[in-house]
Amino acid sequence: MANDVQYLIDMLYEMIDGAKSVLMSQDKCIIVREDALDLLDELRGQLPLELKKAQELIRARDEFVENAKKEAEKVRRQADIDAKTIVGESEITRAARDKAQEILKRADDRSRALLSVTNEYTDDALRRTEEAIEQALQEVRDSRARFRALSNEKLQAQRAKLAEEQGGGDQQEG
Repeated sequence: MANDVQYLIDMLYEMIDGAKSVLMSQDKCIIVREDALDLLDELRGQLPLELKKAQELIRARDEFVENAKKEAEKVRRQADIDAKTIVGESEITRAARDKAQEILKRADDRSRALLSVTNEYTDDALRRTEEAIEQALQEVRDSRARFRALSNEKLQAQRAKLAEEQGGGDQQEG
């Protein structure tokens, strides 16, 4: 412990404190020069080491502070990037949601338009089919009426011919 600076300072203090006073002066004392110089030489030898240690501690502290500042700046920059990303993502999400709503509205409008066109087309096709069926039914009725008329004419003509044949046969006999 003889190399410890604090120990050497304490020893020098005790040496001076315990020294005998000079006659007629309280603030002056007598110390053994060799002992005091030895302690001062040891102090001189130890101080550079202590100063070096102190400087290393200060440098380490400064380096630690600098690294902490760099790390804090890095964290702040990353936080800024994260915040911008989150804001960007929320803007992208909002834009995507708006675009999706727009697409859904257009799809709904298109669906309604297609449904309306489909309904009109189907109604028109059914109307034309109904008209064609009515026309065909009318043609069938007309054909049936003509058929009956012709059939009745031929039937009457055959009856008349039969009647004539029967009536003419009676005349030949008489």
